[in-house]
Amino acid sequence: MPHALHSHEALKAGNLKGAALMVLAMACFALEDMAIKQASQHLPVGQVLTLFGLGGALVFGVLTLKHRERLIHPVMGAPVMILRAGFEITGRLFFTLSLALTTLSATSAILQATPLVVAAAGVIFFGEKVSRGRWALIALGFVGVLFVIRPGLDGFTPLSILAVLGMLGFAGRDLTTRASPAVLSYAQLGVTGFAALIVAGLVLTVKDGGWVWPDAAASGMLVLATVIGVMAYTSLTMAMRMGELSVVTPFRYIRLLFAMILAALVFGERPDALELLGGAIIVASGVLLMITARRR
Repeated sequence: MPHALHSHEALKAGNLKGAALMVLAMACFALEDMAIKQASQHLPVGQVLTLFGLGGALVFGVLTLKHRERLIHPVMGAPVMILRAGFEITGRLFFTLSLALTTLSATSAILQATPLVVAAAGVIFFGEKVSRGRWALIALGFVGVLFVIRPGLDGFTPLSILAVLGMLGFAGRDLTTRASPAVLSYAQLGVTGFAALIVAGLVLTVKDGGWVWPDAAASGMLVLATVIGVMAYTSLTMAMRMGELSVVTPFRYIRLLFAMILAALVFGERPDALELLGGAIIVASGVLLMITARRR
């Protein structure tokens, strides 16, 4: 009995720490998005992506070497890792373009639909079982996305599709991460992830052309994005390993709250009723989807 009580207390403590780390990670991700959007107002988006990728890859490369792990592991060339890098490039490229060209609040709201796409794709690629009720929640979440981008209405902008494409890229990255070799540590995965950003940035640079010399404000935002981005990635990885997934994962959605606060304070954004309703629907459907998964 004392052993069972101790195990329960340890699990509870792990969940509390995991939830706190997840909240910290989401706050850092929102700050990272804000910094990238700020830097994109001074520099070409391709340059921002490339420099951000170089900074993150350097930090995670140092962490990899510090842990005496291989900087370039043979399994990094596996088909699933190449596919993961392709999805990472797609997600980061279109998400960063959306941050630069549209509002932070709308981009962040659409991003919250990523777990819904992952749940739906899990049926196709991993043979997971999804009940009609869970399909209804997934469909409801996509209705929320439509409320945010509002196709056919006066508030619609074609640039909203950038956030949708970015979200689909991140969903593909999450799916391939499930199938990635377990021998790779979070630091090694961080190196591959940020290296993909360099590729995405260079692709955009070739398309749009030239770089400009960054001023103090842009340089500061890039440094902030890199430092905060590494903190976010590390906190997220620790949270996922420390607590129960069904308890910790719903705290991902607090990122939208942080993003909307920063959007209002830094960029003066004021989401309208449809955008707020759409964001609420996406978050509610995602949380309910996770609750039903836990009950199963």
